[in-house]
Amino acid sequence: MRTSHRYALTGLAALTLLAAGCGSSSSGSSSGGTNWSTVTSAAAGGGMSKLIAAAKKEGTLNVIALPADWANYGTIIKDFSAKYGIKVNSIAPDDSSAQEVTQIQQKNGTSLAADVLDVGMSVATASTSLFAPYQVATWSSIPASQKSPNGQWVQDYGGYMSVGYNSSKFPSITSLSQLLGKQFKSAVALNGNPTEANAALNGVMMANLAEGGTADSIADGVNFFHKLKAAGNFTPVQATPATIKAGTTPVVFNWDYLNTAAVVGQTNWKVFIPANATLGGFYAQAINKSAPHPAAARLWQEFLYSQAATGGQNLWLEGGARPVEQAAMTSNGTLNKTAAAALPPVTGTPVFLTQTQATNAATYLAANWAKAIS
Repeated sequence: MRTSHRYALTGLAALTLLAAGCGSSSSGSSSGGTNWSTVTSAAAGGGMSKLIAAAKKEGTLNVIALPADWANYGTIIKDFSAKYGIKVNSIAPDDSSAQEVTQIQQKNGTSLAADVLDVGMSVATASTSLFAPYQVATWSSIPASQKSPNGQWVQDYGGYMSVGYNSSKFPSITSLSQLLGKQFKSAVALNGNPTEANAALNGVMMANLAEGGTADSIADGVNFFHKLKAAGNFTPVQATPATIKAGTTPVVFNWDYLNTAAVVGQTNWKVFIPANATLGGFYAQAINKSAPHPAAARLWQEFLYSQAATGGQNLWLEGGARPVEQAAMTSNGTLNKTAAAALPPVTGTPVFLTQTQATNAATYLAANWAKAIS
């Protein structure tokens, strides 16, 4: 599991710096007269066969911030490497999204720069000057709201905020209000401090929605955790598989794909997603416009967005993450139905925070969280 740094919130000043970008340029790797650093689709470069040949000639792909146990990336990297004979260098697997951008700013112009990035949306939207426009072959299967118009960033996988719990210790949880009961003494935890960690912020927002609040104000969620603290049920311990195994955090707010029995290592672990608080979140892919291996970077994107049984979309699904093309794949029959059926059920209308809503929530938490749980 990625550390809490993966979810680190990025301040507005830092976002401004990220958007400013870096002046380094790509090495302009080309094959057969094609400059792949400027190609905006496989078709524009002469087709998949030419892209594959160019990527194989480069022979290397640099990825960053992709732990092997995060969203099935260990398998994804291994399968991509085996399929195309391309060596994958995994750089700083526990880096945050902001650190990914810093890495390419510092390393662009060298063979050490990351070719591709997997980042949170706040960083994705603030850093487009660093990203190369690219549209994968399955472009039409990706909802318009989940991609930039020219493909500088494209959402890839995500999930919903959930409550995971030890079902051998607690009865079935069907509402967040149950967590205020005496049996949950010192049991309820977040995946980090919500003033620093995005997953934790969204955990508070889920509580906010369940309490009748809206995405425009997180105040009701903060008040819910104040009540949890007053009842003696909230623990400030950051939830990890180790704390879950030790029994220190038997009830955890986290994204559903990080809250499964397989990820936390507990066979008796169950997951609940409130119908009145279905809060979603997706990460995004981007190609470094100065990528040292531009063809391999584009081939990686094609692999990740492939709907084949062994393609990235189904591989993410097998890792418990919901792929961005899930709706299209359900319709055309390419979705791994067994893997989809294993996901926690979701009902209700999903809510996705806008950047403004996320920023407002972070601002409110900065001013009010500490006193609410003190």
